[in-house]
Amino acid sequence: GMSTFEGPLLSLKNVNAISHFTDWTIAHVHIGAMGWNGFIAFGMLYWMIPRIFGTQLYSKKLATTHFWVGTMGIVLYALPLYWAGFTQAMMWKQFTEEGQLKFQFLETVTHIIPMYITRSVGGLLYVSGVFIMVYNLVKTVKSGSLVADEAAEAAPLPKVIETHGKEYWHRWIERKPVQMLVYSFILVAIGGLLELIPTFLVKSNIPTIASVKPYTPLELQGRDIYIKEGCYTCHSQMVRPFRDEVARYGEYSKAGEFVYDHPFQWGSKRTGPDLARIGGKYPDSWHYNHMFDPSTMSPGSIMPRYPWLMDTKIDTTLTPAKIRAMQTLGVPYPEGFDQQANAELMAQANKIKENLKKDKIETAADAEIVALIAYLQRVGVDIKGEQKAQVASLK
Repeated sequence: GMSTFEGPLLSLKNVNAISHFTDWTIAHVHIGAMGWNGFIAFGMLYWMIPRIFGTQLYSKKLATTHFWVGTMGIVLYALPLYWAGFTQAMMWKQFTEEGQLKFQFLETVTHIIPMYITRSVGGLLYVSGVFIMVYNLVKTVKSGSLVADEAAEAAPLPKVIETHGKEYWHRWIERKPVQMLVYSFILVAIGGLLELIPTFLVKSNIPTIASVKPYTPLELQGRDIYIKEGCYTCHSQMVRPFRDEVARYGEYSKAGEFVYDHPFQWGSKRTGPDLARIGGKYPDSWHYNHMFDPSTMSPGSIMPRYPWLMDTKIDTTLTPAKIRAMQTLGVPYPEGFDQQANAELMAQANKIKENLKKDKIETAADAEIVALIAYLQRVGVDIKGEQKAQVASLK
């Protein structure tokens, strides 16, 4: 019930401004997943297994213990996350008297680590309850025998339609659940199509920014590595139009920036900072060292290391197919560009390799880290070109 109420609550802009990108959303989801879906599944198993094996549940006390342990697990899992989410959101938004951000992003992460530890304890309790259930059900199965074939037949129901005072016109369809399901689906489909079709057919519905260009082949490869390594699970690429976010990250995001992103990488959680304006912020060597060992660039970081990126090679045989896939989705690469994409890829990769060499870092041009650096250095750069053009037009 709480989770169902909380869903619409989180849709309110002033609430979502606090909850989004924080652990509040994680807590909300797990209240439903662990408390609703999990406990329903456990209850079904406790009811079905004894009947399937023609016996009684081995221990009702163990079942009760399981639910109490699980409940405590949910409490210790969710409450610290609610607390962490609210705490981190408030820290993000705090300014000093001089108008500067009061906390660096990393400070807001390290501050809530104790809450993450408590969350782990809660998760351990919840899983412990599952093991109690498994033991109970195994003992139940051993005490009975499988009922492979059970004669069961329900008595026919009399066709009696109860009336409830004044009848309304919609009662006729409510008495026919299958037909009601079909008609409901048709009506919802029509409504959905009326909303979706115009967005695809009317060109003006697709915002464009002149300075936003398609990714180069190397950046496209790097973007796929970004997705493959799950970077989007901890980093967002969406600066909201709030004072604290603009002060922390830069210009707020525009819809036209993502017109060539398939799929977009907006993310839903900020365990790490937003990356929508990361391009050009640090040199190539910073990104190399950060991916190899994040703590060397950001002391106290909880980000894991990615040393395999330095040795794993880019699969350039897939580059033409990636280009063609993007063309199918409407990205305006020139005709036949897929055949020359790898040549352009290696030219850009060699430039990054030389940049790294200047900082005494030796790496192969076709290493995955090179492609990832190319992608990260591109993110958010195009919008800066638009801003420069606007400034120039005012002079």
